[in-house]
Amino acid sequence: MIECIFTLDYEIYGNGTGTLKELVYDPGERLLEIFRKWDARFVAFVEVAEFKKIEEYGTDPSIELVKRQIQEFNRDGFEIGLHLHPQWFNARHENGCWFLDYAEYNLCTLSRLRIAQIVDESLGYLQRVLNQSDFTPLSFRAGNWLFQPTETAASVLADKGIKIDSSVFKGGLQHNNGLDYRGALQNGYYWAFSSEVIEPDAMGPWIEVPIHTELVPFWKMPTSKRMSFGNNFGIAGQSSAKKWNRIRDFLRFRYPLKLDFCRMTLNELTSMVDKVLREDKGDPSVFRPIVAIGHTKDLSDPQTVDAFLSYLRANNLAVSTFEDIYSRLLPQTERVPRASLAASVSEGGNSF
Repeated sequence: MIECIFTLDYEIYGNGTGTLKELVYDPGERLLEIFRKWDARFVAFVEVAEFKKIEEYGTDPSIELVKRQIQEFNRDGFEIGLHLHPQWFNARHENGCWFLDYAEYNLCTLSRLRIAQIVDESLGYLQRVLNQSDFTPLSFRAGNWLFQPTETAASVLADKGIKIDSSVFKGGLQHNNGLDYRGALQNGYYWAFSSEVIEPDAMGPWIEVPIHTELVPFWKMPTSKRMSFGNNFGIAGQSSAKKWNRIRDFLRFRYPLKLDFCRMTLNELTSMVDKVLREDKGDPSVFRPIVAIGHTKDLSDPQTVDAFLSYLRANNLAVSTFEDIYSRLLPQTERVPRASLAASVSEGGNSF
């Protein structure tokens, strides 16, 4: 059984350039219209650190539009997840530019105390935006997908009530940041874990539902649509050593291509899902949650998103959120509704 989970990294560019209206609010409105048309919902991974700092410094009046849109997502059944780029927490704005603290780039390398401070501030901001003092997101995605070394950050986040991570993309490798998700290639469509995100642990308090990827030859990565985003593969502006490390990330026979509904063509999207459909026909008893990723700042072709949702409906594939499917991710003996979801969550998600 296949269910598709659309996840949206709701954020501006990592260096703070661009406007909230152009890169966050307007794309959010277009996606709201498309998903409502198909009676479907997505998971909005709200990058709270940058919004908190933008509001604090008063650098963009559209922050009020963004906050109202987050409230609208929540009211209308779109899931609000936590997304963190921790380099924003010590950011300062001077002479029209943002200066970020790259010493805090990877949440997982910080001390337990600092991680707890960042998580507490992030949850507090979300609670204020939503006017819900008890709001706790079910799901989390790390900034730049960095959820290694896992143990301390996972422990802090779990203590706060977060239960699902969707940072892993199988086969992922970043030499500069110590990310290595190649060990997850043999894992299933989801797994429980505790101290290391790519190592299944049936007794772990977390569930990993990775971003769906397909291993492809590197030469298939720079399609015309992806290159239109000005993608330099993270090399521009880096030191020679970091540039070489980034090149090493790609020096492989096969590279993980994410199921990205903002950067991929319709043919790429449907071809990737067609392969899962063929697997499912061979063994329909396996639950296959397929996580697609997108970024508000990348939404240049909303027609492709609309057409992809049409394809999913034509193939009788449900579009769900993590809240919808959470009980089915648990071991059989633990399959009870999450108390905070209760009546708002229907078994099976938004069926097409």
